[in-house]
Amino acid sequence: LGRMKPVIVVHGGAGRIFKEREEGCRAGVVRAALGGYSVLKQGGSAVDAVEEAVRSMEDDPHFNAGCGSVLNEKGEVEMDAIIMDGKNLDSGAVSAVKCIANPIKLARLVMEKTKHMLLTDHGAHLFAQAMGIPEIPGEKLITERSRERWKKNLEPDSNPEEFQKDLGTVGAVAIDSEGNVACATSTGGLSNKLIGRVGDTACIGSGGYADNHSGATSTTGHGESIMKVVLARLILYHMEQGMSPEVAADTALDYMKTRVGGLGGVIVVNKAGEWAARFSTKQMSWATVKDDNLYYGIYAGEKHVKSVEALERQG
Repeated sequence: LGRMKPVIVVHGGAGRIFKEREEGCRAGVVRAALGGYSVLKQGGSAVDAVEEAVRSMEDDPHFNAGCGSVLNEKGEVEMDAIIMDGKNLDSGAVSAVKCIANPIKLARLVMEKTKHMLLTDHGAHLFAQAMGIPEIPGEKLITERSRERWKKNLEPDSNPEEFQKDLGTVGAVAIDSEGNVACATSTGGLSNKLIGRVGDTACIGSGGYADNHSGATSTTGHGESIMKVVLARLILYHMEQGMSPEVAADTALDYMKTRVGGLGGVIVVNKAGEWAARFSTKQMSWATVKDDNLYYGIYAGEKHVKSVEALERQG
């Protein structure tokens, strides 16, 4: 059997990335991609790799997931996450979870330790306790920036829609040396959202989808729009019709824009290991490692390339 060359692609969210945050976002997606790739190089599974990449971004306050998540109307963090294994279509997700550092780890436990696919709020909390996941004070996840933004959005003349452009869900897709694909996505959701709002991230087929027969994708952008077109599954459908990852991604994003006026971004890998990172927003931080080359960018048309060996030599 010809072994696959492993590939990982990550995104740190589509939207508007402020100048002073660009470097941090670039560094964060690069770190996540290299971390996931190192799992693949050591023979780890695609599921292991996407979980590791997303965990790395949940722990990075530059992104709207884990620590750094935006706040709901009441000023609390409520997070959603999903993970999916393309081998057997197993998936696990959590929604509206509070007081844990890494929702993606909990999503994976839902996938592997229960017969269910999605646990929410209090039930997810009880399951986390049963699994021995440490509870952390909610404040630990709240950054100065998230609190500032929340306050701004509370002002009577504020327009939260304006802020929603800076979205920052995080995600990863991968194919491992066995040819298995996986996806993972995690988010703090929309700033000043209603309590209990769940967006696309926790919803299979919207926030992500993975199937060895076609490939894997993780999405970011306006959650309600993504749900209306079931964006992740739509992209895989286009690939099943013979489109390349890039054309499939652009076609689906274009449809979402014309049909429901929604903007977003996606990362894709197909079963042959071809990949794409595409977005209809102003920006999306993304990074890929394939054939020991690292590719990354934020702006449309921007694509830097570095050799992983050279980076390792730099330490």
